[in-house]
Amino acid sequence: MYPDPKSVSRAMYDRALASLPGGNTRTTVFMKPYPIYAARGEGCRVWDVDGNEHIDCINNFTSLIHGHAHPALVEAAKRQLALGSAFGLPTASEIDLAELLASRLPSVDQVRFANSGTEAVMMALKAARAFTGRPKIAKCEGAYHGSYDYAEVSLDPTPEAWGRNAPVSVAYAKGTPDNVLADVITIPFNNADAAVSLIREHGSELACVLVDPMPNRAGLAPADKAYLEALRRITCEVGALLIFDEVITFRLGYRGAQGLWDIDPDLTTLGKIIGGGFPVGAVAGRKEFMAVFDPRHGKPALPHGGTFSANPVTMRAGLAAMELLDAAAFARLDAIGHAVRTGIDDAFRQSGVPGGTVGLGSLLKIHFADRPIRDYRSAYLTEQEAQRQAIFSHGLLNRGVLAAGYGLMALSTPMTDADVDAIIAAASDALAEVSSSV
Repeated sequence: MYPDPKSVSRAMYDRALASLPGGNTRTTVFMKPYPIYAARGEGCRVWDVDGNEHIDCINNFTSLIHGHAHPALVEAAKRQLALGSAFGLPTASEIDLAELLASRLPSVDQVRFANSGTEAVMMALKAARAFTGRPKIAKCEGAYHGSYDYAEVSLDPTPEAWGRNAPVSVAYAKGTPDNVLADVITIPFNNADAAVSLIREHGSELACVLVDPMPNRAGLAPADKAYLEALRRITCEVGALLIFDEVITFRLGYRGAQGLWDIDPDLTTLGKIIGGGFPVGAVAGRKEFMAVFDPRHGKPALPHGGTFSANPVTMRAGLAAMELLDAAAFARLDAIGHAVRTGIDDAFRQSGVPGGTVGLGSLLKIHFADRPIRDYRSAYLTEQEAQRQAIFSHGLLNRGVLAAGYGLMALSTPMTDADVDAIIAAASDALAEVSSSV
């Protein structure tokens, strides 16, 4: 049972405290009183260093859509490793993956690879500035887009910092320069009228509007189609680029979220699943926008390098992962996602605990609220809701299911119907524990 002061994970964490700040390299994997350390993974399961087996519903925060150690991905990586892991030269592998991505996204002619979703977003914002010659960006309140200063503005504002009439640009990290805040216009998610008004007000200075069609940190509520259509219209009106952050939502379908909503952005950022389990990021879009990276006529408007960008191990594993994601694979992911959401919603009703799930496809988030979840503010946890979520997360963990502490689940292709039933049963038992504890 977690926590166990005599566990190997506890001992590893105590050891890590000496060489890692807080014993940690990723804030996202930290948990109190100590994190669980993974030993190995196979399919949709992870075994920790204490030998406990878990159904993995985190999947490295949505990146492992085929679970762990998928034979096709292992083979692709091994084949390339035998030929070399990285070169100071381009390889055919980056062309192959770029062609596949462009073939799936009607809004994309060309692709530029990077090493993380953070870097992809950063390069997309810089590309928009380089193309338009304008300094400011607009982004949605509470939406996570990586660790770039501009992209993380107003990521987690507390209610006292929300502002009365419109969202306020608030620093996420201490030391964020004031000029960064001044160059970011924060807009509400799923409120088309308010967002359009703010974009129009600042339109002459805006390089772009950055939006995640289903922002995880802002509740994982899907965007209203009318909201995204309004952003598409207003960006065209003011001459700003529309950037879709599909680092996570590309796993929603064969053509990502933009295919589901039938809206073509100017630039798209990608990551996670396109790397086949290896570090990856990408900026993609029309030739006219991607031309800012083009070095053929001298220094480009936006120079961009990266020692491991488009490294062939990532490219080959990513290509294999994407080829496995055919129409049948997405249909299966949709089915298991629907089954888990429906099952957990039924468990909420039976337990009498307020809450339920939101999401689409293979993604879902569990909320402990009796109000509709549409944006960051409606998803914001009260103290009681936070307590319930903590009890629930620990309850899942002690019943062999790994989910993010804030309620996110990302499902994978190796999951069987039996795994789905086990996830729902664990959630039902954890909700019973919540009901009796709070």
